[in-house]
Amino acid sequence: MACFLVSAAEAVVVTAVEKSAEKKETTNPKADKSNRAEVKIPLSRKLKWLTYMLWGGAVLLAFEHVWHGEVVPWFPFLTAMSNPADAAEMFHEMATVGICMAVLITVVWFVMCKAADAIVKRPDKDIAQTNIA
Repeated sequence: MACFLVSAAEAVVVTAVEKSAEKKETTNPKADKSNRAEVKIPLSRKLKWLTYMLWGGAVLLAFEHVWHGEVVPWFPFLTAMSNPADAAEMFHEMATVGICMAVLITVVWFVMCKAADAIVKRPDKDIAQTNIA
């Protein structure tokens, strides 16, 4: 009924953190010039990936709820809010399904970031072969 609101709320928080990290990275460039050869994916870019995943999931779920008539364009917008028994069911769904979906998206993002870091740190085969010869 309103499980998409959990992902949307997390997306709002992550978007704020992403903008803060992006601002911090642009205003405070690393002064250490010795590690110039080391390539690293910035945190703001990784957070942008999570933001896209969360917002995309929230939008798709909101569309699905509109399609099934659970979200309407008039107040109270969520049909479950008009009846207290339905509201309790909605809050239960948000607490179980919504949180599980948001956690799953975050775990997938974390694994994706670890895989991306491993790929970036992997030595280039062409460079390794030229150093051997």
